[in-house]
Amino acid sequence: MASESLGDGDLIAAADLGSNSFHLVVARHEQGEPRVIDRMRDSVRLAAGLREDGTLDPDYLKRAMDCLARFGQRIADIPGRRIRAIATNAVRQMADSEGFLGQAENALGQPVDVVSGREEGRLIFLGVSHGLPLSRQRRLVIDIGGGSTEFIIGQGLVPLQTESVQVGCVASTLRFFPDGTLTRKRWKRAVDEIGLQLQQFAADYRHTGWGHAYGSSGTAKAVGYLVQNMGLSEDSIRAEHLTVLRDAILKCKRIDAINLPGLSADRAPIIAGGVAIFEAAFRELGIRTMDVCEIAMREGVLWDLLGRAGDRDPRIASIQSLAARHAVDTAQARRVESTALALFNKVAEPWDLGQGEQEWLSWAARVHEIGLAIAHSQHHLHAGYILRNADLAGFSRQEQEFLAAIVQSHRRKPDASLFKALPTRYRVPGRRLTAVLRLAVLLRRARRQQKLPRMQLKARAETLRLSLPQAWLDAHPLTDTDLAREVSTMRELGIKLVLRAE
Repeated sequence: MASESLGDGDLIAAADLGSNSFHLVVARHEQGEPRVIDRMRDSVRLAAGLREDGTLDPDYLKRAMDCLARFGQRIADIPGRRIRAIATNAVRQMADSEGFLGQAENALGQPVDVVSGREEGRLIFLGVSHGLPLSRQRRLVIDIGGGSTEFIIGQGLVPLQTESVQVGCVASTLRFFPDGTLTRKRWKRAVDEIGLQLQQFAADYRHTGWGHAYGSSGTAKAVGYLVQNMGLSEDSIRAEHLTVLRDAILKCKRIDAINLPGLSADRAPIIAGGVAIFEAAFRELGIRTMDVCEIAMREGVLWDLLGRAGDRDPRIASIQSLAARHAVDTAQARRVESTALALFNKVAEPWDLGQGEQEWLSWAARVHEIGLAIAHSQHHLHAGYILRNADLAGFSRQEQEFLAAIVQSHRRKPDASLFKALPTRYRVPGRRLTAVLRLAVLLRRARRQQKLPRMQLKARAETLRLSLPQAWLDAHPLTDTDLAREVSTMRELGIKLVLRAE
């Protein structure tokens, strides 16, 4: 959980558990940039193994775990804080995603973060933008994955609009050509139904506009190779090229008979769905020309790792934006944050809390009152809901759940089940950070600048011992009463609070 600065020569790694392929990239940090030194890829086809009820076929589960075990061997000597593994649409759709993640983390030897479609789009755009020449023009990036497709308009390194649609090359091939038979009627249905989903945002995208369009990831590269090998173009993909590809694919009559120049054996079974998605996208968005970019989300994850280790952590901007959007009382938030960090310093060593946990406590303090924008009553519950469901750039789903559990539990009786539902690595830090935040909020209940008394706070195992001057407690009877109640309330967190008046 902790952040770690990077020096030149340090190795970092990113694993992308996609719905079609699993990828691993290992890079060396050189002069502020990731220089890729190794790549691994396996066509796991996770989306193909996902049943209608959300369960995963055991054969596909084994393929996934075998792949992750190989990845784990490659990165075994890299410190865990320099590795990030990302899971996308197929894992988001699983009925028991936590069960899968538990096995995946054991096989890989590292935590696996599940990201939302929009966060996936941000990471894709981050990688693509670093792989292209600098430009002031807006760019459209389309990334067709196995289970979903991300559409991003951005400028510089910043995504301006991001949409994730539940259509991917694997899922669409299986849906529209389930028995492997290729017909024009089925193709038209595929393009029309995919196009219908794109119409939800197509008008907005066309209004925003872009200077150039790019396709990233495997499907775009495969289509680019086909266009070149069929002599259609040397440098771009156009709508008429997709028409030629469609006719060539339909001429094969069956998925298992597709054999086109430059098409790899592992891409052939899913190319029909990918080309249909591109055809629908070109039509609905009015795309005339698209270039292929070799960079994809995994490179974006590497850049994001560098940002987290330096001064470009996107989560900080998300917290600031969230506080501003919900009109947080910044003066009170600062008072609570300052007090929480002072208490944190007293318990950090015995509770094994580091810089990473300190950052989480700061973020929680800054947004602990966002629920007041909805209602004062139960505002901690409203805050928890916002944090779980908002699109927060830089945060994985597990990270949002972690932050939500702390903030939702900062007042009233905390719900122990919130922490039990977190991944194991978050449970103990979550309870302990919540205890510190609760004390900070309680001590700052006056909501005005005032000097707090000299106090002692000691931690040992799951016990907190707080000592305050008797004279100060006598002068603040409401706080004294709240602290007395906190003794029983803190037990819900599995923490024993011992109070002492001096």
